Amino acid sequence: MASYYRRKAGIPPPPRWQHPALTSDNPALRSTAAHAEELGETNGWSPSLVRCAMDGLTAVLEDRPPGEPVKLTEVRTRIPRHASSHRVAEVLADLHLLEDDSSLAIRSWIEDRAGELPVGFANDVRAWLLVLLDGDSRAKPRSHTCLYVYFGCVRPLLENWAATRGHLREITVADVTAALSHLRGWQRRNTITALRSLFRFAKKRGLIFANPTTRLKTEDIPRSLMPMTDAEVLAVQQIAVTPAQRLIVALAAVHAARATAIRRLTLDNLDLPNRRITIAGHVQRLGELPHQTLLAWLAQRRVTWPKPPNRHVLINAKTGLGTEPVSAEYLKRHLLHQGVYLERIRGDRVLHEALTVGADPLHLALVFNMSHTAASRYATIAQNLLDDQPGVRRDTVGEESGRS
Repeated sequence: MASYYRRKAGIPPPPRWQHPALTSDNPALRSTAAHAEELGETNGWSPSLVRCAMDGLTAVLEDRPPGEPVKLTEVRTRIPRHASSHRVAEVLADLHLLEDDSSLAIRSWIEDRAGELPVGFANDVRAWLLVLLDGDSRAKPRSHTCLYVYFGCVRPLLENWAATRGHLREITVADVTAALSHLRGWQRRNTITALRSLFRFAKKRGLIFANPTTRLKTEDIPRSLMPMTDAEVLAVQQIAVTPAQRLIVALAAVHAARATAIRRLTLDNLDLPNRRITIAGHVQRLGELPHQTLLAWLAQRRVTWPKPPNRHVLINAKTGLGTEPVSAEYLKRHLLHQGVYLERIRGDRVLHEALTVGADPLHLALVFNMSHTAASRYATIAQNLLDDQPGVRRDTVGEESGRS
């Protein structure tokens, strides 16, 4: 009503509201806020997100001299709770005003976990994990996942040994053999690998006199794979109901795509008019099911994020305004934690192909862009299944395997 009477009386409208940071007396804050506005317009930030970013910039730049960098830890501690520290840091980093003084989370994790170990083992394990993280002159740095797995395998053994042993040098071959006696399969294989890495490091640094894991050997785990049953297929259909879930399952079930390849799939890898898709650098004909699920997901993607700067096919609220792919936890939360195993679906697709066209490893390697070793392994499994069914023709095994 006020707007109506204002127009009726010929009174011009009041000036549009602007964030106080845009008219601040501090030139550094004023220019940074203007850059945040430009960055938000370029990346498709919502107006509320831009205003929250300006609130955070005001908190860290209002009393700061121009040109003085801001530490990342200060950004995370000083900005208001409603402001996004990630967006504030992005604006400052774009203007070269951000100083990253935070330590890696993995280093804090190493300190915390090593500090929980018995006193006689804590320092040696901490040094071992740091070498795995940073590498040395003769070894490359390992991934964070490798550190988590290695420490998870070694920790219960060290805690048990601490009852009778006080240092790594006191661990004998008998102790290692007794600790491994109840382990089977991949758990035993991973534990042996972790122990060999730990004691090899200790021997190289002179922390032990003899390596008790010298004669340990990792055993090959025989891979057993059977086609998915009708019950498993039905369970996947009932769980994968959203467009994103259906797309992920379709790419694994039709194109045997791995989880990493699905996460890194970009819009540039799609050729919808010609029904072509490029997965992990391998061009394939786009199947009917992936084509339909892609159209459904892209329609929802377009409605949820009209103009996202991210070119990846799969995006979420966290990555929609950036350029990174979704995390592995995204797939776990949507599928694995619901009981859908992508590797199981992918393996069933490769096995189905081998059963349908014959156990030809060259064909599998060309169709699915896999290594000859993996193709030979699948071909061997398929051949064993075919040998167990002498009365079944090869061109009908795929239909009788339970996979639809």
